[in-house]
Amino acid sequence: MRRAAGRDVVGTFVGFERSGSMNYEEQAITFDCHGASLYGIASVPQQSGARGVLIVVGGPQYRVGSHRQFALLARSLASQGIPAMRFDYRGMGDSVGEPRTFEEVGPDLRAAIDHFIVTVPGMQEVVIWGLCDAAAAALFYGAEDARVCGLVLLNPWVRTSGGHAKATLKHYYLERLLQPALWRKIVSGRFNYRGALRSLASVAGAAAKPAATGSGVGHAAAADAPLPDRMLAGLANFKGKVLLILSGRDLTAREFSDLAKGSAKWQRLLGASRVTRHALDEADHTFSRRVWRDQVSTWTGDWIKSW
Repeated sequence: MRRAAGRDVVGTFVGFERSGSMNYEEQAITFDCHGASLYGIASVPQQSGARGVLIVVGGPQYRVGSHRQFALLARSLASQGIPAMRFDYRGMGDSVGEPRTFEEVGPDLRAAIDHFIVTVPGMQEVVIWGLCDAAAAALFYGAEDARVCGLVLLNPWVRTSGGHAKATLKHYYLERLLQPALWRKIVSGRFNYRGALRSLASVAGAAAKPAATGSGVGHAAAADAPLPDRMLAGLANFKGKVLLILSGRDLTAREFSDLAKGSAKWQRLLGASRVTRHALDEADHTFSRRVWRDQVSTWTGDWIKSW
């Protein structure tokens, strides 16, 4: 890859060429959201298709992403002819304003899509790509905007105290018992029995509490409904395509899997023909290794071009 001078900061222009793939360029962009200036980067192919990808940030981070995942994903998609845009919410990264949670970024997403479509002439529809709580934000917003034709959901955040505790008991503690390092600590006398028992008791107590649930399907769930119910409602109300990618070594992904397996409503929605599912058994939450990031990028690009 030949890279022109420039960095991923506002006010620069970066041009790229990749051998054996489509040329593209990166543009620093700014746009308004309720009086606040938001900043991002658009990766625009020389010949763009009618469908682009808006990469939504998850957690308290900015548009580059953990291990530069969002920057690398955008460039990979652009090299395949798929325009991509990543940006900072109000109050995050370079953007102005008060910080917001993933449940409050709908206006930011709408403003970003507005600008994205203006930036890429001929682009008519957008796929929202989100990891963790960004996947939840995508589900909350997707059905509200007719321009959103697809969602890519990675390790969706459905965190409740009970769900997290159950996932921890099932997947962390049981697997820990099979690890040689634990038994070496026990044999050597270096194992903290009191601390371990206190932690186990706390987790077991949280897991034993009954979960609050609602119907969640066919209408917008109440604002005070449990997070999983509101996400279920979002998935039910969104009629576009969905790509679900789960890591095998991530408690967030396992909490989501356990929730889905235990609910006929989730199983019905995730089993629909419009939903494509992939799993990376060895991957962690943020797909920190290059081989995992490359696989996610390949799955995303192939899926977008398949319909």
